[in-house]
Amino acid sequence: METHEYKVNLDWQYARLGRLSSADLTETIEVATPPEFRKGMPGIWSPEHLLVAAVSSCFMTTFLAIAENSKLNFEDFNCRAIGKLEQVDNKLLISEIKLFPQVLLNHEGDMEKAQRVLQKTEQACLITNSVKSKVTMEPKVQLSIQVYD
Repeated sequence: METHEYKVNLDWQYARLGRLSSADLTETIEVATPPEFRKGMPGIWSPEHLLVAAVSSCFMTTFLAIAENSKLNFEDFNCRAIGKLEQVDNKLLISEIKLFPQVLLNHEGDMEKAQRVLQKTEQACLITNSVKSKVTMEPKVQLSIQVYD
């Protein structure tokens, strides 16, 4: 694959608030210090949230690509993610990100394939491979319950 660049602009607004934008995108995102820090702002995306979101959203898009290539038919996918901020060696860092992907299947015969796709996704996610945080996964694969009248 060839090299790509992803350009982002950040403009400070006031206090601890900034606005992220990109010439490649139509929407902007407000970003601020999280409320756990001095002068933090509640209710606004923080760099910490964005890092966890980057890992989770990359996991999803990687899963979708691998599922398509593997011809895995599924009804739904979601992924809850938790990033752990702590002090390690006198530095604050997101030391761990836990992913909780859930895949909803229509056919019991796809259970093993779904587990394999999740494992491949965990290994192939480029954002996970780019961060030094420990990223773990606790997947859940379920069958859809179909009710017929």
